[in-house]
Amino acid sequence: MKNLFKKRESPSDVIRKNQRCLSKAIREIDKEKNLFQVKEKEIISEIKKMAKINQMSSIHVMARQLVRIRSYCKKLSIMKANIQAVSLQIATLKSQDSMATAMKGVAASIKKMNSQMNLPQIQKIMIDFEKESDIVNMKGDILNDVVDDTVGDVDESEESEGIVNKILDELGIQTRNELNNLPVTSKQLGVGGQKDKSSVGKESSETDADLVARFENLKRS
Repeated sequence: MKNLFKKRESPSDVIRKNQRCLSKAIREIDKEKNLFQVKEKEIISEIKKMAKINQMSSIHVMARQLVRIRSYCKKLSIMKANIQAVSLQIATLKSQDSMATAMKGVAASIKKMNSQMNLPQIQKIMIDFEKESDIVNMKGDILNDVVDDTVGDVDESEESEGIVNKILDELGIQTRNELNNLPVTSKQLGVGGQKDKSSVGKESSETDADLVARFENLKRS
C-alpha cells in the first residue's frame, strides 16, 4: 500500500543511484586490495626472517598464503575493471537520457510554434512587403532620375560654358600675341615714310579686324 503513493523514480534518478552504488563498490575494492598488499609485505618479511633461522615448514605455509593473497589481489583488479566498464555504460546511458530529454523539449517547442504559425498570413505579409519594397524602389529610381536630369543639365551647361570661355580666352591671348609679333620691315619705314606708315597702319587694322571677327564668330558659336 505504501508503494502505491511512492513517487516514481525517473530514469535519470535510477541511473544516478546505480552510479553511486558502483562508485561505492570500487572504493570498497580499492580498500580490500590495499589491505591485501599490506598483508603481502608482512608475509614476505616473515618469510625472510624464517629463512634466516632455517624454518622451512613455516616458510612453505607462509608461501601458500602469499600465493592466495596475490590471487585475491588479481581477482579484485579484474572486478574493479568490470565495475568501471559497467559504470562507463551507465554514464553513456545517462548522456543518452539527457539528450533524449532535451530533444523531447525541443520537439515540444517546435510543435507549439508550428501550431501557432499561420502560413497564409505569413505569405500575405511577405507579398505585401515585397510589393511595398518594389514601390519604394520605383519611387527612389524616379526621384534619382529627376535629380540627375536637373543637376546634370546644370553641371553640363556650366562645364561646357567654362570650356568655351577657356578656349576663347586662350584664343584671345593668342590673338594679342599675334598682333604684337607682326613683323615691321625697314622698307616699309624707308623713303616715303609717311605713305608707308599709313599703309602699314591700314594693313594692321585689317589684320586686327580679321582676327576680331574670327574671335566673335568663335564666341557666337
